[in-house]
Amino acid sequence: MKNRNLRRFTLAAIFMLAATAYLAVNAAGRREKYEPCGPLPTPQQIAWQQMEMYAFLHYSINTYTDQEWGFGNEPAELFNPSHLDARQWAAVCKESGMKGIILTAKHHCGFCLWPSAYTDYSVKSSPWKDGCGDVVRELAEACREFGLKFAVYLSPWDRNHPQYGRPEYIEYFRNQLQELLTGYGEMFEVWFDGANGGTGWYGGADERRQIDRKTYYDWENTYRMIRQWQPDCLIWNDGGSRGDLRWVGTEAGYVGQPNWSLLMSSGDVPREQLQHGVEDGDRWVPGEVNTSIRPGWFYHSKEDGRVKTLAHLVDIYYKSVGRNGTLLLNFPIRPDGLIDARDSITGAAFGRYVQELFRDDLAKKAVRKNRGREVTLSFKEPVTCNRIVLQERIEWGQRVKSFRLEAFAGGVWTELKDELLPEDESLTTIGYKRIVCFPEIAAEKLRLTILDSKAEPVIGDIGVYLAPPVVEPL
Repeated sequence: MKNRNLRRFTLAAIFMLAATAYLAVNAAGRREKYEPCGPLPTPQQIAWQQMEMYAFLHYSINTYTDQEWGFGNEPAELFNPSHLDARQWAAVCKESGMKGIILTAKHHCGFCLWPSAYTDYSVKSSPWKDGCGDVVRELAEACREFGLKFAVYLSPWDRNHPQYGRPEYIEYFRNQLQELLTGYGEMFEVWFDGANGGTGWYGGADERRQIDRKTYYDWENTYRMIRQWQPDCLIWNDGGSRGDLRWVGTEAGYVGQPNWSLLMSSGDVPREQLQHGVEDGDRWVPGEVNTSIRPGWFYHSKEDGRVKTLAHLVDIYYKSVGRNGTLLLNFPIRPDGLIDARDSITGAAFGRYVQELFRDDLAKKAVRKNRGREVTLSFKEPVTCNRIVLQERIEWGQRVKSFRLEAFAGGVWTELKDELLPEDESLTTIGYKRIVCFPEIAAEKLRLTILDSKAEPVIGDIGVYLAPPVVEPL
């Protein structure tokens, strides 16, 4: 742990020293200096954003009762998968293009997928592997084998625990956090659900318990403990500005346009701000787009015919990763302990599509010329394209407020509109990544013009692509 803390300190020190100024060489060979603008991301937040896509796995007692939320009184003996295979989960997620996995180690029902020392309501009281199994450990090891990052979801609400709603529960909650964050290797994220308080079994009390979600968990001290146990782990909390990452206000699979990676550090965060961020925010809190490959988060056989199509997943990709967010895509686990073939086939097709989309960057054939707030790509021969990918160097802040794209074809400049936006809506923020989708055009030149920005724009990569047609898997 001492080495990990030293590494974190060293990374942060290097980052802060470098952030005092940025010297870039433009296309003409002239060195330009950029000062940092506003709140800046940490190295950990940049590394997280570069993952772009990672998976959620929802699995618990709920899987065996056909519920989304367990009440807390379901017997642990129900948990008895016949073919649980964490390596299959990891393989499916990797083939789907995911860079990591977040597992629901404990959902609202309170049942733990690891043998917690602080409760009997866990896998150790189930018939699976005669009570000697540990789902968290099996998946952590599978992730390492398949080169995926690993993380956990731990529900703050526990409808099983008799002390929930009282001060004693906070010690229990932190003890379980410590078990997870110190016993299973490095984690890239810890995920806290926003559902807190209500009816529950609560050890037999069978009643409704309400809590003040702003004060009950004492998040400030809980977060301090997390950073001691896992210095590089980011915290997701739908309370918005409290964590390192934010909910985007919907589970439908999209984030707004504009999308600022900033929030204010105090006060309640309305859903509109979660959708768009805050242009003048004082903290870097980027958006994570969470959605499921099926209507529900947990497996339900009645939803076998309602798996999202490839076209739907591609649309979600453009409206999440393509709008300065990350995509957290859920795959539910069946009662037998496997991901359903319908989900895995569509997921694999999605992973292949994204890989094919970015296989050939046509911008490599162009001559790039920077002129202040204008960048032009010129081609020797016209190139047919329908996607442009823009990136800011976010280590120096998010700057661009609005921009315009144009294509020179047939002797005239034509403005390119994003076909995923309303006709009258112009292009706004860029951030880590912005993908603009437009009808195919054979362009001799492409031009980016920054119309408005908070400071001198620092544009990194510009990619040009011809997206393949979407063909649904059989």
